[in-house]
Amino acid sequence: MSEPAPTGDTRCGFIAIIGAPNVGKSTLVNALVGTKVAIVSHKVQTTRVPLRGIAIAGASQLVFIDTPGLFQPRRRLERAMVEAAWSGVADADLVAFMLDAAQGLDAAAISIIDALKEKKAAPLLVLNKIDRVPKPRLLKLAAEANARLPFAATFMLSALDGNGVDDLKAYLARQVPEGPWHFPADEVSDAPLRLLAAEITREKIYQRLHDELPYRTAVETTAWQEKKNGVRIEQTIFVERDSQKSIVLGKGGQMIKQLSSEARQELAEILGSPVHLFLFVKVRQDWEDDPERYLQMGLTFPKR
Repeated sequence: MSEPAPTGDTRCGFIAIIGAPNVGKSTLVNALVGTKVAIVSHKVQTTRVPLRGIAIAGASQLVFIDTPGLFQPRRRLERAMVEAAWSGVADADLVAFMLDAAQGLDAAAISIIDALKEKKAAPLLVLNKIDRVPKPRLLKLAAEANARLPFAATFMLSALDGNGVDDLKAYLARQVPEGPWHFPADEVSDAPLRLLAAEITREKIYQRLHDELPYRTAVETTAWQEKKNGVRIEQTIFVERDSQKSIVLGKGGQMIKQLSSEARQELAEILGSPVHLFLFVKVRQDWEDDPERYLQMGLTFPKR
């Protein structure tokens, strides 16, 4: 049974976390929520769709939108991802621009700041990975960023170890608008379980095969049956070439067995039930041009 929201004055708001690829957005969302709701990988552009993580801070419900990394798109899938990220910004009450403190104000960061100047509300600045940068350099970076765009507030943190995350969460709890909660108190994500399951498997593929496969691999949950002895899940992994299919399968099918085992274990923990996971690999050379694949991923198919 879902826990009710507290009585009395409550607050609720949507917060978009944006930034260039690999600055730590998904790691921060997971840290703010207190559990894993977004997949994490060292591979750039891992996040494809705006996934929402939900956290409670006192009487405030915070709905975090983990957006795809912002970059200059070249392919159709990349255009869909960038459009989804800016869509998350448009739908948000607050926007937090995340910057990798070790990378500093590179061309990608400056491009995003320039785009943010056109938005109505001043965003927050979040400097991540501060454990890698001396304090004087952090202060200089914060000053340089604020000189380009006066941010509403600046936070310095390490999303990976949690240092500074609570300060950001407390600030957001005070800033979100007054109003009723949009989700039950015990809900941590609004992502459909079928999508979450596909994302978990895609994460395992990235972790195991990040050097061998391009990030354009897709995973789709094709069947979901809840039975007495657990949940039966079927998924299809889409790749672009036969050589990539061989990599995913592995010698004697060992790789796909490993991927299935790791995804199944994590899904069982999330669902609190035994999981029977069946993975299939299909070669679909032009899957990036298939509107149905975008629909399954929760993306809008770019016509251009």
